[in-house]
Amino acid sequence: MGERSVLRKKFFKEVAAAGLPGGPGPAAVVTQADIGALPETVQRYMRFMKVVGRHRDWSFRVSFEGRFRTKLDGPWLPCRTWQYNTRLDLARIFHIRVLFGHVLPVLARDTFLRGHGRMLVKALDLFPVVDGSGPEFDMGELVTYLNDAVFFAPTMVLGPEAVWSNVDHDAFDVALSDHGVTVTARVFVDQRGAPVDFSTTDRFYSASGEKGSPLTRGRWTTPFEVTYVDGRPVAGGGRAQWHLPDGPRPYAEFSLVPGTLAYNVAPGV
Repeated sequence: MGERSVLRKKFFKEVAAAGLPGGPGPAAVVTQADIGALPETVQRYMRFMKVVGRHRDWSFRVSFEGRFRTKLDGPWLPCRTWQYNTRLDLARIFHIRVLFGHVLPVLARDTFLRGHGRMLVKALDLFPVVDGSGPEFDMGELVTYLNDAVFFAPTMVLGPEAVWSNVDHDAFDVALSDHGVTVTARVFVDQRGAPVDFSTTDRFYSASGEKGSPLTRGRWTTPFEVTYVDGRPVAGGGRAQWHLPDGPRPYAEFSLVPGTLAYNVAPGV
């Protein structure tokens, strides 16, 4: 079995074992009335994302491939990811496999489950390199869930847990709350309403990337380009980056793996 198949099998098994609701979610169709009270820029974004007339999404699963840096100034390494997001019990499970020297696989798990975030990194998926949890990870994983929803499934945050605010014709703010934690982000859109970037300061980074190293709060952005899957606009590729005093520092560049995006699927299926 190839390394990609091993990653996929392990990911599906762990998602199935996470104790998440199996669905289905609410069958309600989004109407114009559901978005009519939102700021004009948010409505334009929602219309571009084709949410009106579509059933609310309650989960999605997707895979990316690309390259990744484990340290801000480290070398680029090939990677593959899988993730599963659900609204039913707001959660995110993300696996990324990075290959060091084209020989040594390292598997990292970023999770947000029942209000708590965690980052667990293991060399050969055996030896812990990083195991982080606490308030910084709760915030960071929740705002990453929000980031995913903005680019893939905005109806997963179209409810009382989210507050949308107007900025101007080209941007809006959104705040998301869960288990007593609230995170905020600014979303930038083009003339069509297509999301082109996401900015937040509710994430924390480690300058060294080593176990136990201190965390620093910073501005995090994810400029992405839109593609279409079955007529639905989604993030096709882009990057994640930190903004340091000397300029932006990208650490991940991803492209959507064709055929992997699936909506409203039960965990592990």
